[in-house]
Amino acid sequence: MKFLPIFLNIKDQPCLVVGGGQVAARKIFMLLRAGGRVTVISPELSSEVAKLAAQGEIIHSQATFKAGDVGNYRVVIAATNVRTVNQAVYEEASAQNIPVNVVDTPDLCTFITPSIIDRDPVQIAISTGGASPVLARLLRSKLETFIPAAYGRLGKLVESYRDRVKEIFNHNSNHIRGFWEHVLDGSIADMLVAGKDSAAKAALEEAVNSAKVPENIGEVYLVGAGPGDPDLLTFRALRLMQRADVVVYDRLVSAEILEMARRDAEFVYVGKERDKHAVKQENINELLVRFAKEGKKVLRLKGGDPFIFGRGGEEIETLMEQGVSFQVVPGITAAAGCAAYAGIPLTHRDYVQSCMFVTGHLKDGTVNLNWSALAHKGQTIVFYMGLHGVKEICKQLVAHGLDSSTPAALVEKGTTPQQQVHIGDLATLPAIVDSREILPPTLIIVGDVVKLHHKLAWFEPSGAKPLAYPVSN
Repeated sequence: MKFLPIFLNIKDQPCLVVGGGQVAARKIFMLLRAGGRVTVISPELSSEVAKLAAQGEIIHSQATFKAGDVGNYRVVIAATNVRTVNQAVYEEASAQNIPVNVVDTPDLCTFITPSIIDRDPVQIAISTGGASPVLARLLRSKLETFIPAAYGRLGKLVESYRDRVKEIFNHNSNHIRGFWEHVLDGSIADMLVAGKDSAAKAALEEAVNSAKVPENIGEVYLVGAGPGDPDLLTFRALRLMQRADVVVYDRLVSAEILEMARRDAEFVYVGKERDKHAVKQENINELLVRFAKEGKKVLRLKGGDPFIFGRGGEEIETLMEQGVSFQVVPGITAAAGCAAYAGIPLTHRDYVQSCMFVTGHLKDGTVNLNWSALAHKGQTIVFYMGLHGVKEICKQLVAHGLDSSTPAALVEKGTTPQQQVHIGDLATLPAIVDSREILPPTLIIVGDVVKLHHKLAWFEPSGAKPLAYPVSN
């Protein structure tokens, strides 16, 4: 261990920064956030630092550093681009046993500043001992994804009850530790992370007043898994996937995404296919309620976004009726994800002025849609679950006024390594489907923006098969 990791209290303490550029600015902001009283010695200031000086947040000495300037400061940082100045600052500060840091020069440092994850009052410091600041920043970015911003509020809530809990448990360290472990890894913390601050505080108040460890309460996480690429999951989705006791998932959730869920969770498949439902929607609703009332954390994992043709609204209606706590985590819907990966912008000022998301699921042999509202130029239409009804969709759009040469695309298994993009128009799209083994999930995009695919296509999936023959332009 090259450096002793400590946290230093500099609140209301004098701190010196030599230098006024952008690098110095980062150090000045850090010292100010920690409550330090900052003096800056520099003949010139960057716009950021000059603004701080004008607002009276720092003291500025418009001069170059000279012997005797270190004075009685608690912390000294040198951030100039002149080696001799930095050397002089280091020598004077270290001679007086004042902690000194010369930016990006470990051999002229008695302390170094780490990469920081700040969830005040929660702080995490990451250091490579000056060996590689870039590696420290990369590690910080990875950790950031697993630490909710709400942990700062959680830390403040715990801090406000800390003394009371000590008194209630008669300063018994084992009882105190057990109480906080259950609070921080249980339903109270979940409430706060979900944005239910008032409910979390009320539950903690009740637990403190009863002097009992609170029982964990079941909850349902309704999470959108996105269009297929695991990298498109949100941070919050990943965190909840790691907490779930039970995972209830659909057919459109890939094995790669399921791998990211908690390994020892119970997995329940309730997938649906055309004319073949593994579990009826009513039974899925009942299943979620049952698991939650058993005190379990239930991850309801759906492809895309749960509120866009995902029947998520029906599920939370049942949860509300049964008094079951839940959270909803939006996902990137298939229209946005697949269109982006296909190089087809859904809106573009030179082509369209609006975009419509439509279900193409057949009902009694027809697609029950307001065709007159859909069939006009100047908008993009995206059909979900429309593969088996593509002939009827193309027929009705043409019958209601769209030209048969209107560009159209089929995005098969979008955002995955197996993605295929089939380009045609309303006249040729049915023949493309008939002549190729196109499998769901497949999205249909209709509109002039499809013309941009050949120019903007950027995603080159490793598992895609070359098309058998060119398609219509």
